[in-house]
Amino acid sequence: MSLFSNINASASALTANRLRMDVAASNIANANTTRGKMVNGEWVPYSRKMVELTPKGASTFDNLLQKAMGNGVSSTEGVVVSKIKEDRTPFKLMYDPTHPDADANGYVKMPNVDLLKENVDLMSATRSYEANVTALNASKSMYMKALEIGK
Repeated sequence: MSLFSNINASASALTANRLRMDVAASNIANANTTRGKMVNGEWVPYSRKMVELTPKGASTFDNLLQKAMGNGVSSTEGVVVSKIKEDRTPFKLMYDPTHPDADANGYVKMPNVDLLKENVDLMSATRSYEANVTALNASKSMYMKALEIGK
């Protein structure tokens, strides 16, 4: 374990939470986008995106080998974004026969974005970001105090 492992962990969490906030903001911005992407010549509504996080270096061969040898050295410092995946929840149907994307029955496929859920995700990411900033500042403060001991 290095001297700056807690700073590295906080830094990776800051990066991951910033991406979570960006994805939630993108979902909110596209909550009414009926033409998200073209699939087989037809427009499909925007599909909600979700961020998936995993521990950094969690399942690498080196970590498993070190653990099996009993060295107790773990290089899992922080998190990494493993992927950004689309939500497979069905699209919402809204009756609006005047809409340009309405089908023959007058229904429009709307994105599967739930604004309440997105606001909760955005708040959660913001709080996590703030907590990691606090942890980073506490680590910095401890290192500065340790340097003052040597004076």
